[in-house]
Amino acid sequence: MSLATDCQSTMDDISTEADPYLPYDGGGDTIALQELPKRGSNYAMSNGGGVMSSTTHLLDFLEEPIPGVGTYDDFHTIDWVREKCKDRERHRKINAKKKESAWEFTKSLYDAWSGWLVVTLTGLASGALAGLIDIAADWLNDIKEGVCLNAMWFNHEQCCWGSNETTFAERDKCPQWKSWAGLILGQEEGPGSYIMNYFMYIYWALSFAFLAVLLVKVFAPYACGSGIPEIKTILSGFIIRGYLGKWTLLIKTVTLVLAVASGLSLGKEGPLVHVACCCGNIFSYLFPKYSKNEAKKREVLSAASAAGVSVAFGAPIGGVLFSLEEVSYYFPLKTLWRSFFAALVAAFVLRSINPFGNSRLVLFYVEYHTPWYLFELIPFILLGVFGGLWGAFFIKANIAWCRRRKSTRFGKYPILEVIFVAAITAVVAFPNPYTRQNTSELIKELFTDCGPLESSQLCQYRSQMNGSKAFVDASPNKPAGPGVYAAIWQLCLALIFKIIMTIFTFGLKVPAGLFIPSMAIGAIAGRIVGIAVEQLAYYHHDWLVFREWCEVGTDCITPGLYAMVGAAACLGGVTRMTVSLVVIVFELTGGLEYIVPLMAAVMTSKWVGDAFGREGIYESHIRLNGYPFLDAKEEFTHTTLAREVMRPRRSDPPLAVLTQDDLTVEELQGIINETSYNGFPVIVSKESQRLVGFALRRDITIAIENARRKQEGILLTSRVYFTQHAPTLPADSPRPLKLRSILDMSPFTVTDHTPMEIVVDIFRKLGLRQCLVTHNGIVLGIITKKNILAHLEELKEHTEPLVTSPAPCPLPFH
Repeated sequence: MSLATDCQSTMDDISTEADPYLPYDGGGDTIALQELPKRGSNYAMSNGGGVMSSTTHLLDFLEEPIPGVGTYDDFHTIDWVREKCKDRERHRKINAKKKESAWEFTKSLYDAWSGWLVVTLTGLASGALAGLIDIAADWLNDIKEGVCLNAMWFNHEQCCWGSNETTFAERDKCPQWKSWAGLILGQEEGPGSYIMNYFMYIYWALSFAFLAVLLVKVFAPYACGSGIPEIKTILSGFIIRGYLGKWTLLIKTVTLVLAVASGLSLGKEGPLVHVACCCGNIFSYLFPKYSKNEAKKREVLSAASAAGVSVAFGAPIGGVLFSLEEVSYYFPLKTLWRSFFAALVAAFVLRSINPFGNSRLVLFYVEYHTPWYLFELIPFILLGVFGGLWGAFFIKANIAWCRRRKSTRFGKYPILEVIFVAAITAVVAFPNPYTRQNTSELIKELFTDCGPLESSQLCQYRSQMNGSKAFVDASPNKPAGPGVYAAIWQLCLALIFKIIMTIFTFGLKVPAGLFIPSMAIGAIAGRIVGIAVEQLAYYHHDWLVFREWCEVGTDCITPGLYAMVGAAACLGGVTRMTVSLVVIVFELTGGLEYIVPLMAAVMTSKWVGDAFGREGIYESHIRLNGYPFLDAKEEFTHTTLAREVMRPRRSDPPLAVLTQDDLTVEELQGIINETSYNGFPVIVSKESQRLVGFALRRDITIAIENARRKQEGILLTSRVYFTQHAPTLPADSPRPLKLRSILDMSPFTVTDHTPMEIVVDIFRKLGLRQCLVTHNGIVLGIITKKNILAHLEELKEHTEPLVTSPAPCPLPFH
């Protein structure tokens, strides 16, 4: 069964407010019909039964494939069914020819293996770029604090690796590494050096942020943001030209390093998915199987998104599940295998590069050796509640701020906004060591369990041996020293700072991921809760809840585990991920026994977040930007019928239709020029109104232009027909134009009494762009994806007067 690819009043002619980062042009077709000559050669026509004369063969040139027909304009939706039909036809031709010669057999093998080749190349490129980004971001982040005299390309840790003058307590200090105060003023300590280091920190932060936003604005506006909302929309079938192009890839890679190094409250994990999808899109053009078929190309992009998460978190299996659960719209079984392979290759490449020098795929890989106990499910669930509340608050606040940015003059100056946010971030972050350091380093410190090799302030517990009050790097489950209490206050301030700045940072015109800031907020809250439970168990070990399993002097509470559970809960509250998130965090820690606490916290955060609104942050941004996305997770529970949603309404102009053999080229050109619809139903006649098929505006335009170029005699008065044979015409009539080859003769139709629940289900599962509404074979109207989205919004407004989730900006429906 074939399906027409677009329709009148479709969501594809979407337009947004003037924004250089979302350059919608209002949709419609930009191919202008050139003026056709009024006069020309006449061709004699037979008057008998519509049979043509010897010139008939000249009229059938359109039976051959027409260049451009079947392609898509920018900001339009693909026709999933037509693309799958094209792929099946291509496959049949290859199978039919492969026995003809050795060359054809080789071509068939190449075609069969092209899918594995393209995901291999995508995995290799994704792993290499992720390693490059990790190394460069670490180096630039340390540049804000100082420089390595021996080798400028070394970061702080690498600079001190070969030094013999470091101590255990101050392992990050060595003569080879000079702070800016030591380099400029010649002194490392004192008020003057602190002020100089403060000034240089702000200077470098502003420089990196300014360069990042400038490169994005000038060279690649699509390189801003996380990229995941747009990738979800693209994978659902939407066309955004240039979003996955080579310029976007180059600028996103460079500016992602600068944005992370600037110290803004953002992460690189989300943008790494965008980078990987850019690689997949570019490599797909090397293989005709994918370059000429938009549906097949989206299979590559699904595998690429899995590779992106694989290198972002060192979680190949979690990457596959992320692609399946969160971003992919169409995910056949072979795409599952190829996604797994792409994630495997990407992780292997990143492991070979070893960007963090710890033989791990991520910076904050940890291992815990203490089991968890049943009582601890209570604080784990409380962390899940906190994560759900944080997620709901963040989504509402961030969407409100982004909407305000779009609707006010403030959004017209993205460079000033980025510099302003970066300046506030740098000024407030520097005095607090937990906000000054890289966010990934912070998460690593919060996740890490205290032991004899840890020198963190969080591990300064008091030793009780011989009554000594000395502070040692001891194991936890001992009285917390002043260092731990000071660290808790600093972490509380860092938590407030991260919450506020993340709201204003996500949505800036620089590459900005949300995974790391959300995990940091949850890790801070989790570590604080973990220390509180640990101290409670120490001072009240005789309580019933502790008596059976937590003896004095044993390590029964692991604060780092609480940080990990809190990080998962907050990330789940923001994104509403479940299975893939648990697997990602499990792969981070390598501990099977902690899956139950993770599942409890993540599910609790999802339930709490869903109580305030079912949409995650990515779905909310999709609605805010007006993308035509039908979420498969959303249920339709209303009892409306197709006739209540179809267009035209009673107050609207009548449905624009084409007759199968009554129109002239001039009349057809007039209909196209006078309307902005992207497709037209073709009927038998004005009297019968019975449906024949569906023709796309773009295909009609291309076909007429192609006919004008390839043959003479096509006039403005030429008859246009969509039937197999030409209509009976007078002998002096100009040559008719046959457009049957561009007619979809089996468009999807529903009756006017079809429940909208079924219609919405059809649109989601088949990826439809429109379907026609008929009554006894007579065309009544049309339902498009745009109409369904508008209908869903109307129902939400009527059934939910108290909006519990952020409402989207009004879509430009007409």
